[in-house]
Amino acid sequence: MAHFSVLLRGVGLSAMLLTASLAQGAIGDAKLVLGDQARGLRSLVEAAGVMKDAPYQYQWANFQGAAPLFEAQRAAAVDTAYAGDLPVLMAAAGGVDFKLIQTNVGYGQSNGIIVPKDSPLHSVQQLKGQTVVVSSARGSISQNLLYAALQEAGLKREDVKIQFVMPTDASAAFSTGKVAAWAVFDPYLGVAEQSGARLLRDGRGLTPSLGFLTATTSSLADPDKRVAIKDFAERIARARQWAIDHPQEYARVYAQLTRLPLETARQIADRTSKGAHSVNQQDINVLQPVADLFYQLKILPNQVNVNNLIDKDFILAK
Repeated sequence: MAHFSVLLRGVGLSAMLLTASLAQGAIGDAKLVLGDQARGLRSLVEAAGVMKDAPYQYQWANFQGAAPLFEAQRAAAVDTAYAGDLPVLMAAAGGVDFKLIQTNVGYGQSNGIIVPKDSPLHSVQQLKGQTVVVSSARGSISQNLLYAALQEAGLKREDVKIQFVMPTDASAAFSTGKVAAWAVFDPYLGVAEQSGARLLRDGRGLTPSLGFLTATTSSLADPDKRVAIKDFAERIARARQWAIDHPQEYARVYAQLTRLPLETARQIADRTSKGAHSVNQQDINVLQPVADLFYQLKILPNQVNVNNLIDKDFILAK
């Protein structure tokens, strides 16, 4: 698990931990702060080289999980953020004012429930009575997976004890054997697996595996920023397609940028994306039942109408 300290160096809880990466340009006076988790997007766009000629200034803001990232968005410290389905809904239900501007279709393998390699636990059903650490905060994609996996195994949510721990702290506890099971997402999942963690269940067939690029409503209301955000989203879509078309090159560059072993980087990179597209009705139809379920479970503090999160005029490149 030693690679976690390298991967997460400089990743903190504060909404103001900004990683300098400025590009000069001229879409008016637009300056974007791009929210990121564990340098996932930054690694992608740098590997693909899609931001080299961006005609506006931009700066990366890096966080270890969706919860602090969306708090930064709430505070207008970042213009954009990328996160999975349930964290996006949690933020919306909590009053963060943003719009969904792009969908990433991910892989269920990038979200999993793991145990130490010498654990006596070999199935989700055996988690009954155990403590499961979920990263990062309430409303994470890993909580969504855990609930679905428990239901599949015929267990109630009350059959396990759940603790919410940010990934860096959870990884330290997991590596020293203090955690019976850990529900977590990439890149933390991939690093743990390469270090010997054993997978009980991943998200295949259980969770939607959709992620969303969001932009604050106030940023989209600024004409210059709106154009810049549209351009950024289009570049992200191109970067994801580049990664799909060039998996070996992406893994190599990802390993260099994150200082992870090549095999670990390759595993994470291979299950990052099936492609990105403009948010469509099918995405809304998938996301709304998740919103309804977690409101019923009293995880979401308020009901969320996903249609209201869509900027209908925000059309991205196909």
